Amino acid sequence: MEIKIGTVLTLEPIPAYEKSEKFHCKVVEQSDRVLYIDYPINSLTKKTAFLIDGSQFRATFVNEDETSYAFNTEVIGRKLNNIPMIMLTLPPVDEFIKVQRREFVRVKTTVDVAVEFENQYFQFVSQDISAGGLALILNSDVPFKDGDQIELTIVLPYSNGDIRYVRTNAYIVRIFEKNGLKLASTQFVELEDVVKQHILRFCFERQLILHRNELKTV
Repeated sequence: MEIKIGTVLTLEPIPAYEKSEKFHCKVVEQSDRVLYIDYPINSLTKKTAFLIDGSQFRATFVNEDETSYAFNTEVIGRKLNNIPMIMLTLPPVDEFIKVQRREFVRVKTTVDVAVEFENQYFQFVSQDISAGGLALILNSDVPFKDGDQIELTIVLPYSNGDIRYVRTNAYIVRIFEKNGLKLASTQFVELEDVVKQHILRFCFERQLILHRNELKTV
């Protein structure tokens, strides 16, 4: 397994505290046992963070198969190229841990999604959704690419007739084509608890509906 350029990492300090800060960054280069990342953004303050050499973190990322992995890493230096970069240790693949999180189970369903990117606005529908992210069906050309951050407004219609409009930021994991469709797989950035609960409730309801429909066809 390879961590590709543009992969989004979430860094959590080691040891972790009850209200530990988290940082988001992108992989911009990679060499033997070293990851080069852009300067991370603090998820709470939304400001650039300056990590100290020797700091240890638990890094998590989502690969192209929508599987979440984690590994331990340490800040070992800096490098100035076209952009300033921070150097992290990269352990062997066999030290990666697969993260089992039920909220990452995606439900195939269509919902309306408004996308904002650099003051441009787009309207798409989803192919699937979970509390970890969603896949957008791209019916037009878009200016964003793998690794870019976008802002989403997601329309969640519930079985009882209620409709929730939830807003969140997300990273583009990858843009690809499948079965004749152009798709953008996204990863949510630090969902607020109330937003996560809305999405989890919606996914649970859709899973129930799909399960009932499957039983009817048996």
